Amino acid sequence: MNWADANAGWSWNPVADLQQIWAFPFMVNAFRAGTVVAVLAAVIGWYMVLRKQSFAGHTLSVVSFPGAACATLLGVSAGLGYFAFCVGGALVIAAIPRAGQGGRSQESALTGTVQAFLLACGFLFVALYKGFLGGINSLLFGSFLGITTTQVTVLAVVAALALGVLAVIGRPLLFASVDGDVAAGRGVPVRALSAVFLVLLGAATAEASQITGTLLVFALLVMPAAAAQQLTARPASSLLVAVLIAVAVTWSALITAYYSPYPIGFYVTTFAFGLYVLARAGRALAVVGRRRPVPGNAAVGHAPLGGTP
Repeated sequence: MNWADANAGWSWNPVADLQQIWAFPFMVNAFRAGTVVAVLAAVIGWYMVLRKQSFAGHTLSVVSFPGAACATLLGVSAGLGYFAFCVGGALVIAAIPRAGQGGRSQESALTGTVQAFLLACGFLFVALYKGFLGGINSLLFGSFLGITTTQVTVLAVVAALALGVLAVIGRPLLFASVDGDVAAGRGVPVRALSAVFLVLLGAATAEASQITGTLLVFALLVMPAAAAQQLTARPASSLLVAVLIAVAVTWSALITAYYSPYPIGFYVTTFAFGLYVLARAGRALAVVGRRRPVPGNAAVGHAPLGGTP
């Protein structure tokens, strides 16, 4: 449904458009929640991409769907289901040891098993629900409607706690992410850090699912971080760029979705994908530019030593 009336279309005046949008309390809450989720997803997603755990993040995003469906079936808050299932799924994945040559393959196998089983459970919960589940599309593809002040507060508190924990473990986690073997040899608790990070990833996934939907949460977790890592290799700068991209994508998607009948998850994914493609193209052009020989170098290279060409 398009919530803008026929006389309140897009005016191409950003200030006027934002004033019009923010006249509705639910849109103010949507921007607040979207900003909180974007910041948390960008920071956690940056580490996830660096650690090459995108498959784990994808699994947790899928797990959020049965969580919300189960909560609906039980008559409790969908947000509670999101957090319970995502954090629980993260703990299950963290329980698998990664040491040895088969560590990563064992983690991938269990991750895929958890994903398939819980996705099937989600559809079972939907089938068992006897009432009218009109929000199934919102669970899968996201919605900015109906976000309450209480939800914004919960999202902000969880994000603050997650970012606070990440600030404490950030440096050793970065070390362990870049070279786990060397970090373990230096006495860094690599396995404990991995478990804590997976729990933080579960919390970030649960938050992002409430905005983008369970099927498109990957857009905020992966694309801003991946684009930022294409633009700069410096950790601090890359993290900042990832946050800026995620917030810009979320705000743009909210504004566009307000004037459109389509779900916000589609716009978040589309805008994030577009920025990632631009980042990849920019890096490719920069690499080509560095490899291009400077005019005149060939002539200079053939000059005799100590003489003139």
